[in-house]
Amino acid sequence: MKAVALTHYLPIADPKSFLDVDLPKPVASGRDILVAVKAISVNPVDTKVRAPKDAVEETPRVIGYDASGIVEAVGPEVTLFNIGDEVYYAGDITRSGTNQEFHLVDERIVGRKPKSLNFAEAAALPLTTITAYEAFFDRLGIDRDGACKGQSMLIIGGGGGVGSIGIQLAKAAGLVVIATASRPETESWVRELGADHVVNHRQDMIAQVRALGFQHVDHIAIFNDMRHWDAAVELIRPQGGIVSIDNTDVPMPMAGMKTKSASLHWEFMFARAMHQTPDMIEQHKLLSYVADEIDAGRIRTTLATVLSPINAENMRKAHALIETGTAKGKVVVEGF
Repeated sequence: MKAVALTHYLPIADPKSFLDVDLPKPVASGRDILVAVKAISVNPVDTKVRAPKDAVEETPRVIGYDASGIVEAVGPEVTLFNIGDEVYYAGDITRSGTNQEFHLVDERIVGRKPKSLNFAEAAALPLTTITAYEAFFDRLGIDRDGACKGQSMLIIGGGGGVGSIGIQLAKAAGLVVIATASRPETESWVRELGADHVVNHRQDMIAQVRALGFQHVDHIAIFNDMRHWDAAVELIRPQGGIVSIDNTDVPMPMAGMKTKSASLHWEFMFARAMHQTPDMIEQHKLLSYVADEIDAGRIRTTLATVLSPINAENMRKAHALIETGTAKGKVVVEGF
């Protein structure tokens, strides 16, 4: 089968940073399904895994953590899917990745592909959807079905992949959304997705949020990096919650959190699969829930850029675009 792999961890401008290879077709066992991959998307985690380092892989390593496709085969313990089903999912960072023609994945972290989306539109969603959903509803404890209606949410990094779906999930839950964006095109993007207010995270966020009439906000999601930590601590309401997806070495003073009895949560969407938690199937459930919301017209894809076909050249282009840090929405590579 065709695959895009690496043997050395190189700058993305190096033509050897990704290689077109031929690998054996995997065989499904246990609760695994074998998916014929139709489209993949590239996330910041892909670029972090591929980032230059001295390690050398003895056999080609396939990365990639988003896919949509068709179930090709099922393991003997599979109960959720049948051959021919169309699916979307984000995979497992501890296993071989999605940048290959056929991919094995545990059925418990796979969702039914939205019927109203094509494969590229669907591939844009899983990793970011799981991240934002878990951040809001599992970590911060926001009620998905509207019991927290009217509460405020500041999404720092609103124009990126996670922020783009996060805005929509927060609005669907009835929250008032303040999203950050620093360029006219990303400001327009987040407003299109439903943000009630937009502030520039490259300027004084505290002053901008308070100028909107919010002395504090109920919830804060940091979906880019922790350089905004001090502003988040100042803006969070007493007994409010902050969730972050960034692993950071930036100092994070906690005195302001303590005196507000505010909570800090970490979101890592691979945690359930990595640790084989008893509730792994929650990712299957949430992806299927979001598929229903999409098919009902309440949530839309966050796809912004499509490259084709899935090969080493286009994978380098996709990684280079993500590494600029200015991409809006999601970058998808489609078709082998």
